[in-house]
Amino acid sequence: MSKRGMALLGAVVILALAACDSKDDSPNKNPALTQRERDSIFANSTIPGARAVKKSMSVADSVAARQGRMSDTGQQNP
Repeated sequence: MSKRGMALLGAVVILALAACDSKDDSPNKNPALTQRERDSIFANSTIPGARAVKKSMSVADSVAARQGRMSDTGQQNP
């Protein structure tokens, strides 16, 4: 193949790659799942560390529930 043919082939490949380039730089601009939902799926998997995620979610839920009860009754945190 001649130099001119190689240059033409290179230009076509570059243009094809540029046409396929995605302009959206952030893949999670409109995520289908919330962070809580993703964490819940991960926590129920068999991946190492999933139990720690599940435990931390449980603790966070307990703290939120306690804060909700305390704000309902007007008590201060001891």
